[in-house]
Amino acid sequence: MVRQLGELENAIMTRVWRWNRPVTVREVLLDLRSEREIAYTTVMTVLDKLHRKGWLRRERAGRAYRYEPVSSREAYTAALMNDAWATSDNPAAALVHFFGLMSPEQREALRDALRVAALFPSDPAAADSPESGPDTGETGSGPAR
Repeated sequence: MVRQLGELENAIMTRVWRWNRPVTVREVLLDLRSEREIAYTTVMTVLDKLHRKGWLRRERAGRAYRYEPVSSREAYTAALMNDAWATSDNPAAALVHFFGLMSPEQREALRDALRVAALFPSDPAAADSPESGPDTGETGSGPAR
């Protein structure tokens, strides 16, 4: 059930991003019904849940709401990955297994992302300290090379 709910959330978010405009429950429902049988209340509940999680904003339009995304698909995907990783008792092992599931293209994309992330340290003050660089065995008090 949990996996199905996640898949439904993803299917709904995919439509909202693709349509790139505020959407109603009925619009999402009609589109989803082209793929599967689903109840209006189920779509309404998932849209409300996504709103409460902060992924969608909503605005009253008559008796209904119109929903639109708060952030990008990439930010949503990153948050899902972070949530999944946070559930592991052994995050390093989880990452090793995750990397093992990746295609060569995905591993290359990961390498590119790590190179970009290295350009933007999360703690700017730490970037200026000698301890922030790679562990080379040097103390940082000698001449720069």
